[in-house]
Amino acid sequence: MKHLILLNDPPYGTERSFNGLRMAHALAKNDPEADITVFLMADAVLCAKSGQKTPDGFYNIERMIRRVLTAKGRVLMCGTCMDARGLAAGDMMEGPTRSTMDALAQATLAADKVLVF
Repeated sequence: MKHLILLNDPPYGTERSFNGLRMAHALAKNDPEADITVFLMADAVLCAKSGQKTPDGFYNIERMIRRVLTAKGRVLMCGTCMDARGLAAGDMMEGPTRSTMDALAQATLAADKVLVF
C-alpha cells in the first residue's frame, strides 16, 4: 500500500511532525512492503535541517527522518517553503530531496492513503 504523510509543523515546539514520523515508522514496521513518502512543507522543511542537537532523552527529528529513509521511505521537501525560510541544499541532511507542488500532486494521486499532520 502507498502511504503519503504530509508534515506542516516545525520539528520542535509542537509534536505534530514527531507524531507523523512515528506513524511512518509504525507503518514501515507493520508492513515491510509499504511504500512510504513523507512530504515536508511549510515549517516542516526545518525537520530535515542537518546538525540538530537535542538534550539527552529528547527526541531528535533528524534521526527520525533517517529511520524513514533506512526503511526505504522517501522524504521530499517543498522547494518554495525552503526558499521562503532561506534554506539551501547544503543546510539540509543527506537523503531528503527538494521537491515541488507538482510532485506532491502526483504523490497524492498515486497514494492509497494520505495522512496530514
